[in-house]
Amino acid sequence: MASQTLIQEIGAANYRFLQQHVYSQVGIVLDDNKHYLFQSRLAPIVKQHCLGSINDLCDLLNANKDASIGQQVVEAMTTNETYFFRDPVQYEAIRTDLLPRLREERKATKNLRFWSAAASTGQEAYSLAMLLLEEGFADWNTQILGTDFSSKVVGRARAGTYQQIEVNRGLPTSLLIKYFGRSCLEWTLIDRVRRMAQFDTIDLRRSMRTLGPFDLVFCRNVMIYFDNETKRNIMKEIHSTLFRGGWLLLGGAETAFGLDEWFERRTVANATVYVAK
Repeated sequence: MASQTLIQEIGAANYRFLQQHVYSQVGIVLDDNKHYLFQSRLAPIVKQHCLGSINDLCDLLNANKDASIGQQVVEAMTTNETYFFRDPVQYEAIRTDLLPRLREERKATKNLRFWSAAASTGQEAYSLAMLLLEEGFADWNTQILGTDFSSKVVGRARAGTYQQIEVNRGLPTSLLIKYFGRSCLEWTLIDRVRRMAQFDTIDLRRSMRTLGPFDLVFCRNVMIYFDNETKRNIMKEIHSTLFRGGWLLLGGAETAFGLDEWFERRTVANATVYVAK
């Protein structure tokens, strides 16, 4: 069934329908040359529902009989690539610049708040949690919020359990031994680390002002999927969640989209950071 799905061409009208469905639900723009992406990611859904092709799946979505299938399609089309300590220069900038400053500024309250805005399966948030413990913030009131559109990946993040191949990506062996327990080929974070992060589903296109204020927001490798208007709106909302002087960290190929009225671009420890004005 799946092989048939991969072979059968998606009709032009159905392709436009899928593009519009994904855009309307999560704001992701998929170009006209992404047939292979739809085919590979939607084939399991076609098989699960005993359908003959992606075109049949579109017919089912058009009938609007089961909203959960529409959600499955959108979650299948979102990219959830992540790994521990991704973009190491950014974590080094946090360690050498941001955390020492916050340690001094917040020594009276010992309160810190961070947000991983596209947390996926949680490695970004948990990397920050381990960094904080390593830098002596164990007795501070530290809150790390991790959010993602996909309920599936949020569930995995909450579990804090990873396959061997996932802990092999970016995670130093010393931290693996110190902060994880092993069961066969799976590794689960110890409770001390898991309790530092809470995860929830969120659509970045909604108002986010009530989430903050945060000292740092990760929003990495997300903006590339949105159109310019959506990017600008999201950046404005993220700015509203940050303390003045708080940091926004983007992916290596992203910029703050010319929003100079809200962010000042700086280079810290070879990392590009956007400081909220």
